[in-house]
This record gives sequence, structure tokens and C-alpha cells, in this order.
Amino acid sequence: MLRTVLVDDEIASIHVLKNLLSAYCPQVTVVGEADNVPAASTLIPACVPDLVLLDIAINDQTAFDLLNSFHSIDFQTIFITAWDNHAVQAFKYSAVDYLLKPVDATDLQKAIGKVAKTSHEKEILMSLKALQENMQALNSAAQKIAVPTMSGLSFVSMNDIMRLEANGNCTRIYLSNGEQLTTTRIIKEYEDLLPSTIFYRVHNAHIINLNKVQHYHKGRGGYVRMDDGATIEVAFRRREDFLKRLIK
Repeated sequence: MLRTVLVDDEIASIHVLKNLLSAYCPQVTVVGEADNVPAASTLIPACVPDLVLLDIAINDQTAFDLLNSFHSIDFQTIFITAWDNHAVQAFKYSAVDYLLKPVDATDLQKAIGKVAKTSHEKEILMSLKALQENMQALNSAAQKIAVPTMSGLSFVSMNDIMRLEANGNCTRIYLSNGEQLTTTRIIKEYEDLLPSTIFYRVHNAHIINLNKVQHYHKGRGGYVRMDDGATIEVAFRRREDFLKRLIK
């Protein structure tokens, strides 16, 4: 069973969550509820939960005020938010689970199903730290994305990504400092995740950072030379759209 604490400044929202969990998530046991940060900061250590369902905005404070009050975090967190799409993107970049208000039963089941009690505290803390930084840098290329690798999670600023290259069922990420990361996600996932204002998929196997393009060479599709000296082919069918994007 997943010992779970609910934190939301709206009592009605807590009741809705409890009813949904009771009806659709039998593996969850609610062991505590709080409607403000001071109460939650006392309740959570006392309850020793596996999971906290946590509203982002709690009265005049935030979820980060609560999380920053703990010396260590050894529980999973699913955030609940009514914020806009830009804020939601920050959750995706940070590999942090979230639910949108009003909470949908199917989404709740999926989020609960993803909770892994064996997650390492270090990775939990890194994800939460990245989320906090991303919230502070909304709409900025300074936001970080979580990159799952065979050894764990790395958090990389989008500013530092030069390009991405498909490598079978994995993706190789090239950074501005010359470092390379091989991630266990396919390149299509990064095409969907990364902001299209900064990144462009010029070829089935390549996504590039438009801010790192040094020169475009004409040809049937042509190719680009990146700041790191790499030359990347531009697919013919993507050339026209790519050039429009490049000169914006």
C-alpha cells in the first residue's frame, strides 16, 4: 500500500481527491491531510508517507516553501496545479508528475501507477530542484530538462544543448562543452518535449538548436554547420519550413 498525504488549501479539493483515490486507486491509503504549509510540514514527517499529493499554490505560499522546509525528502510527490500551459511544460522538463485541476480519474490512476517506491532520494531531490528552477525561468532557454540515462537522471540546461541524434531506440545529446549523453528516450519524445521556438528536427535522425547554427549551406536539402563544427543534413522536404524558421 502507498501511504499518502494530501496537501491542498481547498478542503473541497481534498474531499474530491479522497473520493477519487478510494474509488480508483485501491493501492493508496490516505494517512493524513493538511490545508496549509505549517500543518503539512509537521504532518508529513509524522506520517512517513510514500507519496504526497501536493497543490502548487497553498494559500499565500507554494509547494516549494513546504519542500524546502525538509532536510531530506524520501517520498514521491505528485503536484496538482491549475496553472497555464507554460507552467505545465516546466513539469514535463523536470520529469515530475503532475495533475491538472479538476483532477481526472484516469490521469490520477496513471500518475499513481507511475509512482516507484524504490526511487532514490537523490533523484527525487534533483527533479524537485530542477522544477523549482524551471518555474523561476518560465519561457526561457535557461530551463533544464531531465535526461534519463542508464545510470540515472541528468539535468541539462536547454541553452547547453547543441543537437540531438537518433541512435536506435536511444538518443545521443551533444552539449556545447563537448560532452555527450546517451538517453533511453527516442528522438520523437524530445521533438515533442523541447520548445519548437528553439529546436528544430531537420532530419529524421537530427534535432538542432537553432541558436547554435553557424552557417546554412545550400543544396537539394542543404546542410547546416553547427557551432561545434558538426555538419547536419537538412531533409529536402523540411528545407523550406526550416529556412523560414531560421530567419525569423
